[in-house]
Amino acid sequence: MRFHAPRHPTHHDAAGARLALLAGAALVLGASALHVRRQTRRAEHEHPPRGRFVHVHGTALHYTEHGAADAPPLVILHGSGSMAEEIERSGLVERAGANYRVIVFDRVGHGHSDRLHGGAPTPARQADLVLAALRRLEIDNPIVLGHSWGALVAMALGLNHPHAVRALVLLSGYWFPTPRADVAWMSGLAIPLLGALMRHTLAPLAARLAWPRAIKRAFAPAPVPASFSEGYPVWLSLRPGQLHAMAGEAALMIPTVLRLAPHYGELRVPVVIGAGADDRKFSTRWHSLRLHKAIAGSVLRIVDGASHMLHHDAPELVLGFIDEAAQVADTSRTLTSPARASRRADGPVVQGAH
Repeated sequence: MRFHAPRHPTHHDAAGARLALLAGAALVLGASALHVRRQTRRAEHEHPPRGRFVHVHGTALHYTEHGAADAPPLVILHGSGSMAEEIERSGLVERAGANYRVIVFDRVGHGHSDRLHGGAPTPARQADLVLAALRRLEIDNPIVLGHSWGALVAMALGLNHPHAVRALVLLSGYWFPTPRADVAWMSGLAIPLLGALMRHTLAPLAARLAWPRAIKRAFAPAPVPASFSEGYPVWLSLRPGQLHAMAGEAALMIPTVLRLAPHYGELRVPVVIGAGADDRKFSTRWHSLRLHKAIAGSVLRIVDGASHMLHHDAPELVLGFIDEAAQVADTSRTLTSPARASRRADGPVVQGAH
């Protein structure tokens, strides 16, 4: 019987293994890209734009309009990764349309709106774009409601264009820097080349798998309402283009609030701050309560038992915040700054979210 010494891998064997690995990875990425493209096209076909477009600075912004044209204007800006339809599904828009002319924008890169070209989608640049769109639509002096990342855009409008805004309603905002794992993960999708590859292949699939858990956390402690879970166009939110917008905004979150925080006290626009007491995305105590303390004359409304998705949890209460902002704005016209500062609320809790 003859024994043979074990054969050691050669350079050619190692090269062959690497080629096989690369070929396998290419097949996986290729199959992922085809699936993502197919799902994207299907979502866009099944959920076409339901509103109109306004073109400003080379960017097409999609918006929906509700209520009477001669009613006081209310502009609503959704959070990152969302779209106008999410706001509409909360029931807030329908309720507000009884007394306001409601304009709900798909923010840049979201829903059916174009991405912002030629630079980062900072809150200031988005605010300038929204203001230009409102002027094109001949809408003057609106109340502006911003939710989550949209609240940063509303804040930028109030700080940079105070004479163009009647009042602000800031819901579930992120106002002061905190470590966030989701920011680190999403920011990576904004990296040139590698980020683009991931956005068109594996990232949408991973995001789809994580979607139920992420949405459950956003609505916790309440269950996800049927008005959102049944029929919401998930794949519109997971398209490569919208993931790109989300990644850009994630990368900007902490630098943005580092720059903005020292200026919150300079806000001269009447503001109502709303938050859920049980928000599990952004700590209400760390963010909304601190913002209230930083802005003289601000009104704070914390809803007991409510989540990050406050407008879904308690649309009637949020409508009350809007009405309150309108009343404060009307009263502020006859008050001096010291008088306004004396109206500071000390963190009242509004009961009965559910």
